[in-house]
Amino acid sequence: MSQTCAQLLLRTLEAYDVDTVFGIPGVHTIELYRALGASPIRHVTPRHEQGAGFMADGYARASGRPAACFIITGPGMTNIATAMGQALADSVPMLVISSVNRRNTLGRGQGRLHELPNQQQTLAGVSVFSHTLHDPAALPEIIARAFATFRGARPGPVHIEIPIDLFDAPVADHLPRPIEVFPPAPAPAATARAAKWLSQAERPLLLLGGGCVAAPETARALVERLQAPTLTTINAKGVLGLNHPLDLGATMSLPAARALAADADVILALGTELGETDYDLVFDDGFHLNGQLIRVDIDPQQLGRNQRADLSMVADAGETMAALLQALPHRREADGRAAATLQALALHEDPDLAPYVPLFATLQATLPDAILVGDSTGPVYAGNFLASLPAPRCWFNSATGYGTLGYGLPAALGAALACPERPVVALVGDGGVQFVLGELGTARDLPYPVAVLIWNNQGYDEIRRYMAMHAVPQLGVDLTAPGFADLASAFNCRYRAVGDPASLGKALAQLADDNSPLLIEVDATTWMNTV
Repeated sequence: MSQTCAQLLLRTLEAYDVDTVFGIPGVHTIELYRALGASPIRHVTPRHEQGAGFMADGYARASGRPAACFIITGPGMTNIATAMGQALADSVPMLVISSVNRRNTLGRGQGRLHELPNQQQTLAGVSVFSHTLHDPAALPEIIARAFATFRGARPGPVHIEIPIDLFDAPVADHLPRPIEVFPPAPAPAATARAAKWLSQAERPLLLLGGGCVAAPETARALVERLQAPTLTTINAKGVLGLNHPLDLGATMSLPAARALAADADVILALGTELGETDYDLVFDDGFHLNGQLIRVDIDPQQLGRNQRADLSMVADAGETMAALLQALPHRREADGRAAATLQALALHEDPDLAPYVPLFATLQATLPDAILVGDSTGPVYAGNFLASLPAPRCWFNSATGYGTLGYGLPAALGAALACPERPVVALVGDGGVQFVLGELGTARDLPYPVAVLIWNNQGYDEIRRYMAMHAVPQLGVDLTAPGFADLASAFNCRYRAVGDPASLGKALAQLADDNSPLLIEVDATTWMNTV
């Protein structure tokens, strides 16, 4: 007996517990959809392939599990490339399965439908690896490579393209057992040296990155064992829980946090690339580490970038934290540095941040267990400093890494699909949301209420202010926003207009009243003048 390559693909995905596929059917992928029709895997249709990628990204960040995307040849792949770039920059697992032209036409430039000179090469730059399947029997091996990457190395998008003449090709009716992958554990000698340095430190500091989100209890235990002030990257927000006294948040670009970092005598950096969009948002190369630096990363190449380490460990962050807890049996005495730094930061009094404090207080009071998914917009930039979360995977956005616009709405839909029991709020600007207005249709397709909080400041205000700061003419930043009330009506969504914290709280409280999207338009000028 035999099965088709497409059927083998779906069975293999099921074996790896993939339960959701995002895709737009096309003539080159109809055999995939023939196989999908007999599969328990759920299919979600976005309105654009970029939306498919952002939804898969949000699904993975919220749940820790990769989703798959089924994408057509050519334009489908160039459309999803931006979403893959964001996922690559933020180490988000994503499996992108695409069609490609028939094997006997590849690279011949014959003007075939959706033809690219070399599709695999085009996508290689936004993926951990990109592979062209030539033998259907090799498919389980390539899927195994993808999941070995997701589970045992620095994750990111994996692209597998299948020639259209292979989808219905017969292959033996056999399903290899999925591989089980354990991430690398820390070397005992390195753990012992790190523990010695940390136990002897007078002013230790911890830097926790997105590599720590799978082990929040262990992270919290280690921080409390060391009584060390801790800076968490944007993707690690919530790893220490709500308002932890040692958590300084993602404040590495602010003077008080930088002074603390420069004064630390031993620094333990876990699962963080020490990159610009977390540590240098003012773009002045002003974050300096003068003490002994211990770096732990699952990617050996990352250990040689951005900051030179005195001790480098290729290991899983969670495994390393657990090993260090065993090697550090004694709790240190608290030294007050975290409290002093928080007082010096005075985030709630900062004139650039203060107007957003009531926004996050209202979100916390009304939807305390919400997943907050952001675009690149004013409230998100402020929230990267201000927001405190009860757990990891509750706050993520595209203001890190690749920094694309149009991320917030579709990524929020992915989060809602991954965690249907949780409220989800997309924090978007009137400019950024116009990249993906069509995904309101996808939102209406889903049986989950998602709040789309639109911060309407009539254009690209962050760029407008940056231009003013640098005496650049403010060209191209003043946009005409659509009538969001009419837009909500057209997509059969609910709509509320708000201008102050009280009206926002009332609107958010109505989110669960109906299984339809809720557009909340915040007049930014009114808000700023009110608060």
